[in-house]
Amino acid sequence: MNIASLPIVFSPEVRAALDKGQAVVALESTIITHGMPWPDNVQTARLVEDTVRAEGGVPATIAIIEGKIHVGLDDSAIEWLGTAKDVMKVSRADLAFALSAGKHGSTTVAATMICAHLAGIGVFATGGIGGVHRGVEETMDISADLTEFARTPVAVVCAGAKALLDLRRTLEFLETQGVPVIGYQTSDFPAFWSRSSGLPVPLRADSAEVIATMIDMRRKLGLEGGVVVANPVPAEDEIPAAEIEILIAKAVAEAHAAGISGKAVTPYLLSRMLELTEGRSLKTNIALVLNNARLATRIAVAISQK
Repeated sequence: MNIASLPIVFSPEVRAALDKGQAVVALESTIITHGMPWPDNVQTARLVEDTVRAEGGVPATIAIIEGKIHVGLDDSAIEWLGTAKDVMKVSRADLAFALSAGKHGSTTVAATMICAHLAGIGVFATGGIGGVHRGVEETMDISADLTEFARTPVAVVCAGAKALLDLRRTLEFLETQGVPVIGYQTSDFPAFWSRSSGLPVPLRADSAEVIATMIDMRRKLGLEGGVVVANPVPAEDEIPAAEIEILIAKAVAEAHAAGISGKAVTPYLLSRMLELTEGRSLKTNIALVLNNARLATRIAVAISQK
């Protein structure tokens, strides 16, 4: 693929780091436009970038601006995204449309993986991945994130899947797709705001170096797809699963009653959980994103040293 023919714009910082073979960590922009309220969204985006730099990496926040993939955003672009209107929530299905039509778009996990891979970035830090939605028997609502993991060779560091989802079926789907799910220093699959979902994680690794070595082995074997690294939220910041599950069930029932579906479901539920927890869910969300950025950078540094 000739990257010169693609509508990709690199920030000077990211371009220089890639040219030198330094550790670069991809970051999504949906967390800015659809994941958190203003001004917490902008403040968190800056904190995440600062965390990557503090660990010895270079942050590459990815977004679609005027039909171009921007890999690495300056501070003014992050500020603009925090309050921008008419910004598409872009995934695999509509990425090409957003680019060809000159649209603005924030990238979901799936779209960020695609853009990161095109840019030559192999590690990506996010909050929680998408998955199989509750009530899938009726809605068939399964996030495009899950199939992207099987296609695109990017390691995604997350706090598990969002607890709003059907986590058992999400893990089953990933297994069917042949996607490695690695618990970092845990044998339990994290549930976003909670350290454990009560479900076992298929694989476990206790250091960034072990994960980096495993990623390198997958490359040597020619295996397709990426890796999910499940990193529990710090214990001091978690909301126990038993406590939050009652509120999740209430929010999911309200979304169903209101006929909310598709891409609108997760932003609605996150917003409703913010209300139901009186802001506690946001504090935990910020903590887990920063925790994931730290681990993702350590993995990226370990890979660059190989």
